[in-house]
Amino acid sequence: MRVYVPLTLSGLAEAHKAGQLGPGPLTAYAVTPGLREWYVSDDIEELEYAALNRAAAASLRLLAGDPDAARRRVVVAVDVPDGDAVADPDRGLDSAGVGEVRIASAVPLKKAAAVHVDADDAEADVTAAAAALGAADHGDDDAQFTVDGAEDHELLWFGVQEIPHLIG
Repeated sequence: MRVYVPLTLSGLAEAHKAGQLGPGPLTAYAVTPGLREWYVSDDIEELEYAALNRAAAASLRLLAGDPDAARRRVVVAVDVPDGDAVADPDRGLDSAGVGEVRIASAVPLKKAAAVHVDADDAEADVTAAAAALGAADHGDDDAQFTVDGAEDHELLWFGVQEIPHLIG
């Protein structure tokens, strides 16, 4: 099963140094029954893109909680055995938890298929979105517009061998 693990660049550097994503439990996003129902699609590529975007939103939350982190969303796509990624059935009813899964233990970085990172030109919008996230969560429409501005940026695809360059 392909899962998408939200990180920051500093979190990616730590994972690279340790050779693993973790320790567990890890929160990730995947094509779950709840995501299929929420997205209403049978196209696996569209569903995986939706899971990737859910992880990008979670990465933004990590950035909002870490003012020292570089303002670029990071998502690592990892392949794990199906039984290793478990969705919380109670959390699946919450729209914020759609596609969310837990992985009990660390995942070797060698299982990563790709890394997705914001381009440099997204940094200003991601910075503004991270700062506006709290207000958006409390119903501020202007703040939500700012958060949505970060979501307008597509994450770039990088091979795992490019991680040293990304964290450089």
